[in-house]
Amino acid sequence: MRTETGSGTETLESTRTESEFRRALESFRSGEPVLVHDAADREGETDLIYHADAVTPDAVARLRNDAGGLVCVALSNDVADAFDLPFFTDEVDHPAAADHELGYDERSSFSFTVNHRDTYTGITDSDRSTTIRALGEAAAEPSATDFAAEFRVPGHVHLLRAAPDLLAQREGHTELGLALADAADLTPAVVVCEMLDDETGEALTPADARAYADHCDFAYLEGRDVLERLG
Repeated sequence: MRTETGSGTETLESTRTESEFRRALESFRSGEPVLVHDAADREGETDLIYHADAVTPDAVARLRNDAGGLVCVALSNDVADAFDLPFFTDEVDHPAAADHELGYDERSSFSFTVNHRDTYTGITDSDRSTTIRALGEAAAEPSATDFAAEFRVPGHVHLLRAAPDLLAQREGHTELGLALADAADLTPAVVVCEMLDDETGEALTPADARAYADHCDFAYLEGRDVLERLG
């Protein structure tokens, strides 16, 4: 009886996870955000993730108020190549850029920071939304985009460059978000922002992140759920 009960519980959990995964893809397609926790033995953070095309000024306000981390746009390796976007540490000739050891990964995904040329300061919700959506549009047809004509460096939107083979090479939020976008048949440009806890000053716990997702009726996924299906 115990084995049968355990098996039934596992089947129910698997069904729930599959349903939540499909819901996450539909959320991406409809412009809603998805919450993704990478892993306890990695960053141990939950990111609020939007497809870049869906980031309105209200979405930027949610990212800075409800998430609170760094608002970044993750681009696929191919798109980054088309825009001639390097890794930041490869371009900076300064001792602080050397020996950049991370406790959770081999290297940082950071590239440049940018503003769209139609923005003013670049930091307002409206300005950042303009920059982010323009990046999403550019990612849809990178060969037709004169990146330097549309964007200026430095700016207020941080760019992340994904690993060439996504989850086969790296399991960060950059790759998790882009893998979800690909599975949803969307262009390879997503916004990721870490969810922080106002009381502790640390990353929001998975339990609290899931409670937030339930309260807002957003999809929540564990990184392993994405890896099992798309890795």
